[in-house]
Amino acid sequence: MRGIQIKEYVKGPSDLKVTSLPDPVPAKDQYLIEIHASATNFFDLLQIAGKYQHQPPLPWISGSEFAGVVISTPSNNKTPKYKVGDRVFGASQGGYATKVAAREETLKPVPKGWSFFEAAGLFVTAPTSYGALVTRANIKAGDWVLVHAAAGGVGLAAVQIAKAFGATVIATAGTKHKLDVAKSFGADYGIDYTDPTWPDQVKKLTPKGRGVDIVFDPVGMIDKSTKCIRWNGRLLVIGFAGGAIEKMPLNKVLLKNISIVGLHWGAYAINEPEMIEPVWQGLFKLIDEGKFRGTVFTDKEFVGLESVPDALKSLGSRGTWGKVVVKVPQEGQSKL
Repeated sequence: MRGIQIKEYVKGPSDLKVTSLPDPVPAKDQYLIEIHASATNFFDLLQIAGKYQHQPPLPWISGSEFAGVVISTPSNNKTPKYKVGDRVFGASQGGYATKVAAREETLKPVPKGWSFFEAAGLFVTAPTSYGALVTRANIKAGDWVLVHAAAGGVGLAAVQIAKAFGATVIATAGTKHKLDVAKSFGADYGIDYTDPTWPDQVKKLTPKGRGVDIVFDPVGMIDKSTKCIRWNGRLLVIGFAGGAIEKMPLNKVLLKNISIVGLHWGAYAINEPEMIEPVWQGLFKLIDEGKFRGTVFTDKEFVGLESVPDALKSLGSRGTWGKVVVKVPQEGQSKL
């Protein structure tokens, strides 16, 4: 197969090289998947530089999220959930390659009518947003929801989920183009969060200026968001894409009777595995009802594993929206 192997940590995506490698040898409980599309994530940038919380022993193949076709099933399972030829998406170390080994619980069926390209970026972002809004914040019809960085991967998923549950969505982003993208996915209002008056603008949009019910924050803007949240509101801590981890005066939490709620989707498998399936069932229901569509970045195309460095650079520069996905032509196929 071909893949991007890390033998030593690199400074950035430009140092990544595609090489010929032996096919992965699946463990007894693993499927072998032929990859047709690979999605990029911020944690891939951290991992190749040795800065992520999960660092496999060197050498290892980079990438995680993918979509493709099952080419072999687990040897220790006589009744596997997926059979050879099934279209699946998921996440497993080694997504920047033409083949990957993955366990059953890290795979899902590609939704009916979806391409590999659309499905590749679904596994990490969509359940994060659903778990946050539905499981943690108990979203309901009539809620006002503020989604920060609404044109990002988790942001666009959050916009669609909030709308599907009957909420009014205020999206923030740093450019007009990104705000237009968020609105094309259903956001009712768009506000540029580089303008320091954004909390006042948010409040003015809400009924009687009372503020929003839920804030979805993957950036690190919880403190400022307390200015535009209402009594009893819920602030969802999703991540710190802005770079700094916030510290916050807790008198604001007390005075407005608000809750600050964390969501670490990756840790559910260890701490609360019984919650994973209901989240996926909820998501697939929205997909079947046509209320959730793929959030893949389409302004520029990335084809072939050789374009992974370029895709990661675009992701890291914050110039993209949604999920940046690389199409992976099969060995022997042309890139066109």
